[in-house]
Amino acid sequence: MEVLWFTRHGRMFEGRVLYLLVLFLWIPTEVVVGRTRTTVTNSTISSTSRVLSVGALFTFNSVIGRSAKAGLMAAVEDLKANSSVLPGIKLELILHDTNCSGFAGTMEALKLMEDEVIAAIGPQSSGIAHIVSHVVNELHVPLVSFGATDPSLSSLQYPYFVRTTQSDYYQMYAIADLVDYYRWREVIAIYVDDDNGRNGISVLGDALAKKRGKISYKAAFPPGALKKDISDLLNRVNLLESRVFVLHVNPETGLSIFSLAEKLGMMNSGYVWIATDWLASVLDSLDPVDPHTVNLLQGVLVLRHHTPDTNEKKSFFSRLKKLKDKETPSFNSYALYAYDSVWLVAHALDAFLKQGGVVSFSSDTRLNNTNGSMLNLQSLRVFGEGPTFLQTTLRTNFTGLTGQVQFDMEKNRIHPAYDILNIGGSGMRRIGYWSNYSSLSVVAPEILYKKPRNTSTSSQQLYGVIWPGETAAKPRGWVFPNNGKPLRIAVPNRVSYLQFVAKDKNPPGVRGYCIDVFEAAINLLPYPVPREYILFGPGNRNPSYDDLANQVALNNYDAAVGDVTIVPNRTRYLDFTQPYMESGLVVVVPVKEIKSSPWSFLKPFTAQMWCVTGAFFIFVGTVIWILEHRHNPEFRGRPKKQLMTVFWFSFSTMFFSHRENTVSGLGRLVLIIWLFVVLIINSSYTASLTSILTVQQLSSQIEGIDSLISSTQPIGIQEGSFARKYLTEELNIQPSRIVTLKNMEAYIDALERGPKDGGVMAVVDELPYIEVLMSSTSCKFRTVGQEFTKSGWGFAFQRDSPLAVDMSTAILQLSENGDLQKIHDKWLLKHDCSIEDSSADVNKLSLSSFWGLFLICGIACLLALIAFFIRVLCQYTKFNPEQPEQDDEEISPDRPPKRKGPFRSSTSFRDLMYFVDKKEKEIKEILRQKRKKRRRSLSEDGQSSSSA
Repeated sequence: MEVLWFTRHGRMFEGRVLYLLVLFLWIPTEVVVGRTRTTVTNSTISSTSRVLSVGALFTFNSVIGRSAKAGLMAAVEDLKANSSVLPGIKLELILHDTNCSGFAGTMEALKLMEDEVIAAIGPQSSGIAHIVSHVVNELHVPLVSFGATDPSLSSLQYPYFVRTTQSDYYQMYAIADLVDYYRWREVIAIYVDDDNGRNGISVLGDALAKKRGKISYKAAFPPGALKKDISDLLNRVNLLESRVFVLHVNPETGLSIFSLAEKLGMMNSGYVWIATDWLASVLDSLDPVDPHTVNLLQGVLVLRHHTPDTNEKKSFFSRLKKLKDKETPSFNSYALYAYDSVWLVAHALDAFLKQGGVVSFSSDTRLNNTNGSMLNLQSLRVFGEGPTFLQTTLRTNFTGLTGQVQFDMEKNRIHPAYDILNIGGSGMRRIGYWSNYSSLSVVAPEILYKKPRNTSTSSQQLYGVIWPGETAAKPRGWVFPNNGKPLRIAVPNRVSYLQFVAKDKNPPGVRGYCIDVFEAAINLLPYPVPREYILFGPGNRNPSYDDLANQVALNNYDAAVGDVTIVPNRTRYLDFTQPYMESGLVVVVPVKEIKSSPWSFLKPFTAQMWCVTGAFFIFVGTVIWILEHRHNPEFRGRPKKQLMTVFWFSFSTMFFSHRENTVSGLGRLVLIIWLFVVLIINSSYTASLTSILTVQQLSSQIEGIDSLISSTQPIGIQEGSFARKYLTEELNIQPSRIVTLKNMEAYIDALERGPKDGGVMAVVDELPYIEVLMSSTSCKFRTVGQEFTKSGWGFAFQRDSPLAVDMSTAILQLSENGDLQKIHDKWLLKHDCSIEDSSADVNKLSLSSFWGLFLICGIACLLALIAFFIRVLCQYTKFNPEQPEQDDEEISPDRPPKRKGPFRSSTSFRDLMYFVDKKEKEIKEILRQKRKKRRRSLSEDGQSSSSA
């Protein structure tokens, strides 16, 4: 605490200056190196002494002090009744009231040190603890505090400071996890500008930074500030963007801040209030809580020190409530910490004495030399065994009302935890817990300590919250500032491709595809967005988009709207929305029409394909002739006629105009398969020929980015594009090859002239620009290869801007309902140019595409021939080669005379061919006659044998 003092001239100065001066007079400064100490022992208290003194420093009449006093007194009573700790030793508790004053607290601390206390319990104020720590450091007396939560008190500067409560370091990390859980990114910190407030909020800033959050504004007010000053402060923060307020103040002044906030309308829907443990201490001390106070705090989130719900704790609070002379209607958690502080000193002292420790005090000769001063410095005594007692205290481990009392290497309590409370209805309800072991959870920390540690984001969980305004919907956490300033939107002042974004004489001053998409997305937001468009660039050339992004990052603009590409180096310091147009770098080259050739009809097939197809026509015709020759009169006659029939039938099947009918089953099977093959070949030929006659050819040998890199020809890029940096830094293309082109007309001229006439070999630009270029020039240019970067266009906002997330959602809605495509068609769709490779060789069809069909057809032909010849051979073997010549002549009068001798000519190949050449009807008739003759011969032989 600080006290304001006035001079006789009416000038005010802070009491801190005065009590620091007094402190410097009372306590000599310590020389860091080479100091010698001379001590004289004036008195010694034996370990067997009956009475040992322990001091207590706190403000009696305060929210924390009233509960702490009850806890201290209860601990002393319980200690007297316990014979196992400090047997035969009476622990005397000396109370000193600091009166919420830093100066008075310092004086009381000095007086307390005159009583030769072995430990000082308190103070509750972090500001007083900072000063008193210097005193106890000099006198080697441990300072055991149940209420000083300033994180900086754990530093090495204060070795004799021991904290039995939880440091605000952990409370601020709990708030950071809470803010991150609800996906907020900015908070406003409202705090008292003292040691506890400043240091706590500093830790909060560090904790939020680890979660990619930040404190957007620190609203500090001095201790004892007037309501008018606090009201002015709240008015200022209410004009800011963030609506998440972290209130870190003293219990005595906190409720008045909520009262002022309610009058300013800051307790309504859309606001978020997170109060540190001071509010829980106030409400726990009220029994019952005033309904007006509860109504005032509806929807507020509160943190409270977590203490296990044990029977000992319930019994303790029940005992305190039965006290007749109690000064407070109820008690908060500081009563528990004060109680455990006394027991910590008792356990440590018991262990210290059992280990042979001696309680002794001595004087410092430096304090005796007062140089005639009236200050009683020689009354201050140094605890001789203070360092040993301090180490014994830090090693003490026992289970108290607040849980396990044990310290880590940094002198903090192990297992720090907080209850997360939500004020709603008629009181507070717990929505979860926080601990440094498992972060946010709905399970009590003491249960989670028995399980493996888990702090993953997916495991974080809290129950539902009733927010200010009695709504269950999570507040957005920010609004547009109420300071009358619209959103400053930078728009590229382009000189080319004005379809995307351009200057306009009519409001809002700009137009184009990008502007329409942004306006459509803004209109989908559930809140108004005041905005103004500001052109960026000189106007005579395209601006640098990297410079535009830097200006937004430097807070000269709030956002950038236009054809801004999302590239990695920009995302490092800007937040982009969901891409509203896909983009990527492509290579574009000029094209020319192919002039028709008299021999274009040969181009659909390769030479190999033509040869195989022709051979199969002849082969299939021959197979059909063989299969039909014995059955079909149309396939008989003179050899010259038969040869013409084979060729005519084969090639007429190409047009399905063959006039010869097939009558044999095998012939029809082969013909059906062949006609299917012909159908496929005809269709493929027609499609390929059509493509070749209408296709365009590239006028250069560039086939993509790889061939462009390997060449040495100049490359054109758009002015202001990121393509230059990408080509030179990522693809290692020489900067001398890069030619900057100002507009689309320059593109066309450079591509048409080519590198020989001072133009470029190809242009590298983003696909949306190239599509407009090709559409505007009736497809005189063509992209080659694939996109070699994958990116998109998005709207850029300052880092951690909450508007980026909402705009991304709106863009997705535009895409789903089709409005995004409608805007695209309105500005960009003119003439579609197919982007495909048009090389003539690619359109040629080779044998590899049809060998399967030819294989099926060939197998069918071979199987049909095999079946045919097997049938012929079967018929041929039915003729008897031993029959007489006259019989043979009768059977076949047209047959040539056979040779005489033992080798009969009926078995010759020539006879077989004559047999094959016979008509099927004749063969059947011969076989029928042969069977009749054989039966007649058999009957005659039977009659002759019977008559004999």
